[in-house]
Amino acid sequence: MTSPARRTHYLLTYAIIAVAAASFALLQSMTVPVLPRIESELGTDQSTVTWVLTAYLLSASVFTPIIGRLGDAYGKERMLVLSLGCLSAGSLIAAVAPSIEVMIAARVVTGVGGGVLPISFGIIRDEFPERRISAAVSLVSSLMAVGFGAGIVIAGPIVSWLGYHWLFWLPFIVTTVAALAAKLFIPESPVRTPGRVPVLPALLLAGWLVPLLLGLSQAPHWGWASPEVITLVLVSVVVAVAWVVVEQRIAVPLIDMRMMRRRGVWTTNLVALLIGFAMYSMFGFLPQFLQTPESTGYGFGLDTTASGLLILPNAVAAFVCGLLAAPLARLVGAKSVVVAGSALAAMGIGTFVLFHEASWQILMVNTMAGLGTGIVFSSLGPLIIAAVPPEQTGVASGMNANIRTIGGAIGSAVTATIVTSSVDGAGLPLESGYAHAFAVIAAVALASGLAGLSIPSISSRRLERQLAAEPTGALEPAACPA
Repeated sequence: MTSPARRTHYLLTYAIIAVAAASFALLQSMTVPVLPRIESELGTDQSTVTWVLTAYLLSASVFTPIIGRLGDAYGKERMLVLSLGCLSAGSLIAAVAPSIEVMIAARVVTGVGGGVLPISFGIIRDEFPERRISAAVSLVSSLMAVGFGAGIVIAGPIVSWLGYHWLFWLPFIVTTVAALAAKLFIPESPVRTPGRVPVLPALLLAGWLVPLLLGLSQAPHWGWASPEVITLVLVSVVVAVAWVVVEQRIAVPLIDMRMMRRRGVWTTNLVALLIGFAMYSMFGFLPQFLQTPESTGYGFGLDTTASGLLILPNAVAAFVCGLLAAPLARLVGAKSVVVAGSALAAMGIGTFVLFHEASWQILMVNTMAGLGTGIVFSSLGPLIIAAVPPEQTGVASGMNANIRTIGGAIGSAVTATIVTSSVDGAGLPLESGYAHAFAVIAAVALASGLAGLSIPSISSRRLERQLAAEPTGALEPAACPA
């Protein structure tokens, strides 16, 4: 094992991890506001171009927990390099894609990079001083919310000044440098979970996630009661049951069901599902509202860049929360922070239902929602990894991230159905559709706070001790500079 003196200083490790997490989050959202441009450039139709998002969502949902488990078993540094390599390769293929088919394939490769989040949490737990772990995990968690919002904001200027290809060239450059830095500077993890990654549970995990997310993402187009959606959901349920049975009986499970039944795990995952529904739905449909023509009587008629600027306060607020989450958790407890953040998000999103006629009202809504969702996102990471032993950090945080993705998919599908349920003569949604949709989003954010009340109370000192706990029988983590 490498001596403590030769291990990379944790601040350099953290810088690399932060770039990795932010890059993945940006790649999630930068394509959202420019899908019409990609549709035009690649000569496809609206239903096909949505697969640029759907393919990415499906790939990330399947590979995030698997990469997390591989990191626990074979080394987190290796899996971080692999995840960044996939982000880089997928971005390169997308940048030069000559057709929509190649673009969709590139997004599948990019989705494998979803493993950066659970792997980052594991590296932080292995390498950081005890007193720094909670704050570091909180900030990396917040970068997911920040990056998602920032991607929507910067997409317009990038496309206007450089062209849509640079939505992928820039991430390719950044993630390639980050992958090289991770290989050169991040030390290999001293904490491992022995044993191979079980193949059958991994296949069954993919077998229920893919039809579920495919059905949810296509439900607004096919119809919720369509035979295709009903069949996909039924297949998902059957395979999910089989997956749980296999995980409970196999000697070395991919995801330990006993771990998933822990109160600190399932309650945090429930909050992740609900807050993912709220955040991704709001980010997905607020730009559409702002870009609706003024002729409708409620739209702002903004272009991609201008609508992104009105969303900017959300990303800024989420970043601020990444800095404040750990101190607030030490002051009042992580559980209280989650409940208060959910309530603030519900209040902000609910305000939109009543007030959305002026730019300052949109700015106010975004700031409140950003503060609320940002502080919840920042708190989930420390809570989930404190609830499990170090050797299960990767798979537990991978599933938590995955459940947020599932929540986002459900939220986007439900919101799309509500918004498009009533349209005017020109085929544009009515104002009431957005009002009803955001009322539902606000209710879900409030439900997230109610679910947070079930999270076990934990003192700040105990939280820090659990975050820094060493696994029984695992290699002793090397010391790192304070």
